[in-house]
Amino acid sequence: MSVTDGAVDSPPKGSSSTRWLALGVIGLAQLMVVLDATIVTISLPFAQKALDISDGNKQWMLTAYTLIFGGLLLLGGRLADYLGRRRVFLVGLVGFAAASALAGLAQNGAELFAGRALQGAFAALLAPAALSLLSVTFTEPGERAKAFGVFAGISAGGAALGLIAGGALTQYANFPSDGDGWRWCLLVNTPVALIAVLGALAFVIKDVPAPRTGGYDVPGAVTVTLGLISVVYGFSRAAEDGWTAGSTLGLIALGLALLVAFVVIERRSTHPLLPLHIPGERNRAGAFLAALLIPIAMFAMFLFLSYYFQLTLGYSSLKAGFAFLPFPAGIAVSAGITSGLLPKVGPRPLMVAGALLGVAGLLLLAQLSYGDSYAASVLPSEVLIALGMGPLFVGMQTVALHKVEEKDTGVASALLNAAQQVGGAVGTALLTTISVQVAKSFAEGNSTVDNLAARAAIHSYDVAFYVGAGFFLAAVPVIALMVRDRPVALIESGAETKVPVAV
Repeated sequence: MSVTDGAVDSPPKGSSSTRWLALGVIGLAQLMVVLDATIVTISLPFAQKALDISDGNKQWMLTAYTLIFGGLLLLGGRLADYLGRRRVFLVGLVGFAAASALAGLAQNGAELFAGRALQGAFAALLAPAALSLLSVTFTEPGERAKAFGVFAGISAGGAALGLIAGGALTQYANFPSDGDGWRWCLLVNTPVALIAVLGALAFVIKDVPAPRTGGYDVPGAVTVTLGLISVVYGFSRAAEDGWTAGSTLGLIALGLALLVAFVVIERRSTHPLLPLHIPGERNRAGAFLAALLIPIAMFAMFLFLSYYFQLTLGYSSLKAGFAFLPFPAGIAVSAGITSGLLPKVGPRPLMVAGALLGVAGLLLLAQLSYGDSYAASVLPSEVLIALGMGPLFVGMQTVALHKVEEKDTGVASALLNAAQQVGGAVGTALLTTISVQVAKSFAEGNSTVDNLAARAAIHSYDVAFYVGAGFFLAAVPVIALMVRDRPVALIESGAETKVPVAV
């Protein structure tokens, strides 16, 4: 048992071996959720051709998942708190398995989009339940730091692993007929989810749902869900229609208005969906803001490098996927180091160092020019950024759940995931729009240059990388000023240990 700032933590639940096996199950589910945001990226052209999907509708293979996922996260988190995290986790796994089968076996675009939307809905149950289960399973500071290190490595590296898996399945998984590799990018989730169900039944300890003395906050659930969907969709439309288009501005304005209404509702509600003290506490607010800023650069960087590998360097789907391998490898290393340092130095210096490594990596990547090689110009940047991601994700996930009462861990986890989803949508739309405009301007001013299209594309990527570095840099003062930590004495089995807590 441990005492922190006068509060007594509950003892770790279950035996040590059972807890680590539970971490494996929770990590597998989280990997599946994160993978699905990117695993279909490389297979998208093949699915579009197979199902005769128009260019105007192809975006829905990605957007249907992220829209519903981001929009339902807070509701999913609160359901985990009220109904039981393990129960909601199991429902999410079974539903995700079924939705993946529906999408993978789709015979037309509508069935595919419906399956992807259902995947997003069940992912909105899975993601917050997984992180909150981690929080209530590992309560001893040293074990918790290691568990969050593993979980953060999965969360941060899963996007790159999705590109690798997507490339391999698209290129080689041609059963039952040639060209069916794209289906396995979706169908692979079904057996994985069912294996996770068996693991959860065996190793994930049953939790006690938070006591609920009143009804559900239905007005809050409706406004925040529609608000998040509207904002995310508005930014996704900006990439196609432009930032000044009526559809873009209208959707974003509607979404912001609904989110303001949500705050008003939560202030007045006796049983709020999101108790405002969760994002209102300084340290947690810093983690949520960092979770919003960092993905703005990260998601767009994956997109631009994917284009660069396949269109400029001429890599195959599989080779393009493997070109991202330094990301999960570097993140695994840095997350492991962070989990060991976290109980000694606290999250703030590690997160600041991670953000500065991200700035350095993106600035180096912004020097990319026509004719450069992967090994000389891309690989060093990938390594720097990956080494920065481990401390950032471990720190964000740790601080976001710091001092949150057990009954609120689901909704706090959901808020962290929602911030990342919105940040990713903003980044993809903002940096894609900037990139398109810069490429057009470059082409108009350099019409006599050889290999004009490739040079214009690389120049536009460089500008986007510079902007991305700016968002990483913006996270530095947020972390430095809002995430405040100091080592304090904790009593563990009669021994005194130094462990960081936010104050």
